[in-house]
This record gives sequence, C-alpha cells and structure tokens, in this order.
Amino acid sequence: MLTLNNINPGKAKVKGRKRVGRGNGSNWGTTAGRGQKGAGSRKSAQVGRVAFEGGQLPIHRRLPKRGFKSTRPRDTQIVNLERLEKAVETTKFNAVILFDLGFIRNVAKPVKVLGTGKITRAIELEVNAISESAKAAVEAAGGKIEIIAVK
Repeated sequence: MLTLNNINPGKAKVKGRKRVGRGNGSNWGTTAGRGQKGAGSRKSAQVGRVAFEGGQLPIHRRLPKRGFKSTRPRDTQIVNLERLEKAVETTKFNAVILFDLGFIRNVAKPVKVLGTGKITRAIELEVNAISESAKAAVEAAGGKIEIIAVK
C-alpha cells in the first residue's frame, strides 16, 4: 500500500537545489541571477516587505497617530431601568433572560444596569454592575440586586 512514508520516485531523478554564486562556469556566478546593482542584489534585500515604498517615507509614518486602542477593552452591555419597567412578563432579570428579551446581544459579556427611567415594581437583578442611581431606584421600589463578578 502506498502511504506518505514510503513514497519512492523510482527511476525518476530527484532534482537537487540550484547552487548559485559558485563561479562563472556554472552560468550562475557573478550576480547569481539577481540582476545588477541595487537593493535586490544584496543578501538581505527586503524588496517584498509590507508597506515598503522604495525608500520613500511610508504612509503609516507620514500620517499622524489618532485615537487609542485599549489592550483590555470592556465590552459592557448597557440596560436602562426604563426597559426593565416595560418588561412586565418577568420580575427576575439575569443575562439569559435579558438576552431572550432582546435587551443584550451576548450572554457571555458583562451587563451593567443604568438609572435612566423609573422603576415602580420590585424586581430581582443578577448583573455584573449597576450605577448608583439605578441601585437606589431598585432598592426604593423593594427590589433585590446581586452583583456577579466578571469572568
């Protein structure tokens, strides 16, 4: 049976690598197939480097730096009290229920409740964070809050 570990070319010649720069008698001496002078003829030529513009100052160095990209972004999902007030079918809210109601897009990302709007009924919250105004409003309405640590 022919498998990868016993492939044999048989009588066909296995072609060796081309040894360039070994004298003029080999037809690959002097410039070794690299053409004449310039950066491409050197041993450490970096012709195909990304963003190389032939020695001109590259565009990523000509343009100014803008903005800030955090190495640890916090993708906190925001839910306001007014949306929780409109959801009359339940009084207990966690990430799965908020996802089913369409208030958040991802169960795995942290959820924070903000105090925009009013709450008139007692609700139970299991969230990762809550603002001070939202906490005061929920407790004033007789609700309970459980803070879950972010994973």
